[in-house]
Amino acid sequence: MYLKKTLVLLSFLCYYTIVSQESSIKNHSYFFKKIDSLNSTSSLLKGTSIFFKHKQWDSVIVSSSKAFINSTSLQNSNYFRYMRGHSFMKKNLFKEAQKELKKVTPQFFFYDKVLYALSGIYLEQKNFQKALSYLKKIESKEFSIINELYRPSIINDIGVCYIHLKDYKNAEVYVSKFLNDVRKKNNPQEIIEAYTNTANLYYAQYKDDLAIPYFEKAYLLSKTTTNYEIKRKTAKNMAVVEENRKNIIKALVYRKEYDKWKDSLNNQDRIWKTAQFEKKLAVNQKQKEINFLTSENKIKALQRNGFIFTSILLLLILFGGIYFYIQQKKSHKIIASQKEELNALNNTKDKLFSIVSHDLRSSVNLLQKSNSKLLHEIQNRNYSVLDTIVTKNAAIANSSYNLLENLLNWATIQTKQLYFNIESIDLFSVTQQVAFNYQPLFDNKNITFNNKTPPGSFILADLDSLKIIIRNLLDNAIKFSELNAKISIYSYSENQDFENLVIEDTGEGISKEIITELLKDTSLLSKKKNKEEIGTGLGLQLCKTLILKNNGLFKIESTLNKGTKMIISFPKSV
Repeated sequence: MYLKKTLVLLSFLCYYTIVSQESSIKNHSYFFKKIDSLNSTSSLLKGTSIFFKHKQWDSVIVSSSKAFINSTSLQNSNYFRYMRGHSFMKKNLFKEAQKELKKVTPQFFFYDKVLYALSGIYLEQKNFQKALSYLKKIESKEFSIINELYRPSIINDIGVCYIHLKDYKNAEVYVSKFLNDVRKKNNPQEIIEAYTNTANLYYAQYKDDLAIPYFEKAYLLSKTTTNYEIKRKTAKNMAVVEENRKNIIKALVYRKEYDKWKDSLNNQDRIWKTAQFEKKLAVNQKQKEINFLTSENKIKALQRNGFIFTSILLLLILFGGIYFYIQQKKSHKIIASQKEELNALNNTKDKLFSIVSHDLRSSVNLLQKSNSKLLHEIQNRNYSVLDTIVTKNAAIANSSYNLLENLLNWATIQTKQLYFNIESIDLFSVTQQVAFNYQPLFDNKNITFNNKTPPGSFILADLDSLKIIIRNLLDNAIKFSELNAKISIYSYSENQDFENLVIEDTGEGISKEIITELLKDTSLLSKKKNKEEIGTGLGLQLCKTLILKNNGLFKIESTLNKGTKMIISFPKSV
């Protein structure tokens, strides 16, 4: 008798434990409001929460898996893991749910919900000691409606755990507290659950005189509900009680009632299927009537439809022909435009190579003549002029080197092989380094150079391309400055986003027309004013391209015979 009684008891307790877990979490309304209020909420998190809201558990699992492929914040990770764990629970995949929920950190805003979900998993696994440890953690905290937990159900679950653990003294405390709570709310289903748990508590201790009245109360109250499952369970409880009391006649009555409610649950499905079948028959009958009424107009409809179809087909052919003609015309225009652009690029390339070769030839010729003169003066031991000749040779070599370096950088950009690494750079440090290499050229023309860039002016740029820009602009400033001129580099801020770097000289200046031409994207070649030699303009074109790739801006301010300002604006480093 004891074995039978205990087995029946455990089956009923497990059922009410599951009901308790299902009803404890009221809803997730505050949970969804919290996600919407987060400033850093990603579109993926919002999408996953929508799936979660509509109980699409498979979609929640797939969507949250995508989130972990990309980097996500700890806050968002906690939300994803909670929703995944909850979804796995709904699919009865308790081990996977347990793994996900245990990865949620205690800093999670809804951590009490996590603890309660874990307790539910252990209840399903009949690990009542572990479930109790999680429930006690929640109970020890100050209860908050934010976590949307139903307090009486937590009390009930603790009582159920104590019953299974045979700690009847503590079980009675919590079961009684649950009964008092639900009586105040006057919810029949919860009161039935409380009566049944109280009855099971006493029944497990063989206190039948205390247990049976509660079984009877639960049974009588179940008659007021429309829930067949509750009716079935309470009838079965009474049948088991009467069987244990050897009252076979009453037990059979309750068993019949149990079977009736069990059949009612099955009949609900059959009734629904019958209704669907009758509905289908009615629809078929109505459809036959409709088919009969429409058959008389079928021939006319076919004729009309044939005419409409033919008209539509002709229109489609007409519009299709027009569309393909327009597309073909567009393709011809694009091809013609690309051909013109390619021809222009080829012409530019040919002109560039022609001028570069001319400049290199001129430089080599000048260097050859200067070297001949140098040898001649050495042979005549006229050492006083050697310094002038050597300085001139250095200037020619430096000019040729800069031309070749610009050509190499230009080719690298055209073939898209130049690598950019945008980083925080100190302008003062870079300008000092570049200016140091130009000191011999400053001395050759007796140019006064001032670096007024304040230390600590940081910008976002690629270091190598920044050096190329400053070198080319300094080279131009020296080239177009007379003896005893002045060149200055300084920086200033017009707003919080950009830092302006200025290279200013007191040279011959540039006219407005030439400035407009130089700032055009297509401008590659230019004539150096008052100079016999021809310049490629490649250095300035290279500067414009590199400034654009560094997210910068470029402008020129100049007055003839007074000097020029080359102004570059770079994004500031925060």
